[in-house]
Amino acid sequence: MLVPVLPLRPLWHMGALHPYEQALTLLLAFGPFLLLGLVVWRRRREDDRASARRSEGVDAEGPGPEAPAHPESTTAAADERLS
Repeated sequence: MLVPVLPLRPLWHMGALHPYEQALTLLLAFGPFLLLGLVVWRRRREDDRASARRSEGVDAEGPGPEAPAHPESTTAAADERLS
């Protein structure tokens, strides 16, 4: 049963890798994990900054005009109803 496998034996190992091939192999093996770690680190940093801004009372998008949720919820409309 080992006879059909023997002719394929030279294809299993083609010799030592050159230095640039070793570097490319390491980059392909670990590069995606390093990139993912970098993206997670950056997003957490941005989220922490946005959380700090919210806790200080400044909206993450910056101060902007505040529109009332309902036209009758303005203080002028409330004053008119009380009068």
